[in-house]
Amino acid sequence: MAKHPPENAARRIAMWSGPRNISTALMRSWGSRPDCAVSDEPLYGHYLSWLPPHRRAEHPAADAVIGAMDCDWRSVAATLTGPVPGGKPVWYQKHMAHHLTPGMDLGWVEGLTNCFLVREPAAMITSFIKVIPNPTPEDLGLPQQVALFERIRTATGRTPPVVDSADVLRDPRGTLAALCTHLGVPFDAAMLSWKPGPRPEDGVWAPHWYAGVYESTGFGPYTPKDEPVPGRLRGVLEECNRLYAVLKQQEAPRA
Repeated sequence: MAKHPPENAARRIAMWSGPRNISTALMRSWGSRPDCAVSDEPLYGHYLSWLPPHRRAEHPAADAVIGAMDCDWRSVAATLTGPVPGGKPVWYQKHMAHHLTPGMDLGWVEGLTNCFLVREPAAMITSFIKVIPNPTPEDLGLPQQVALFERIRTATGRTPPVVDSADVLRDPRGTLAALCTHLGVPFDAAMLSWKPGPRPEDGVWAPHWYAGVYESTGFGPYTPKDEPVPGRLRGVLEECNRLYAVLKQQEAPRA
């Protein structure tokens, strides 16, 4: 039987994203709420420890991340479905969908309030390859997002919210207010700005990935990207576009 979060329980929000999707800025946004605890990619250590050594080496500070985190997904899952840090009524969990590795039992995810963050694949790919040059669709998380989306919809009988990062940048207030409505939490205008610099909840990897967020105080303007995806990744782009379209058509309507 699917696990449904009780309506009066603390809201454990799991936002499933791919890399380079403004996911950290969105974490800053939720972390600005006084009623909200925040967790930064709690399955990253598990994912890195699962990767073969030559792939793990592509990730900045991989050994430091593994050394600093709980790498047992079962233990992490128990924590994420357990008591909320600080006893707060909302717990925002920033997740990368590609951290869900093959063979992982995902039953625990059904006890969370799940939502999905997407980005137009060409823009995501051209940003990601500046660090990891030859990603697969699985490295970008879209196959895992689609599979998890379908699982959650089937288990709950509800369509989980899908948010496009471009819409957040075009209209932060309207998009976040609509998301909050779908998630069953009140919108708080504190989500629209934050103090610059690092935060205690940031992962060990933050200095390697979060430079832009460190300098930010809110969501920047939406700027279309016209950088071409290299020809060697044409097949990756085509598959990611197909999967992105599946999720995009499920995008949550605006309030």
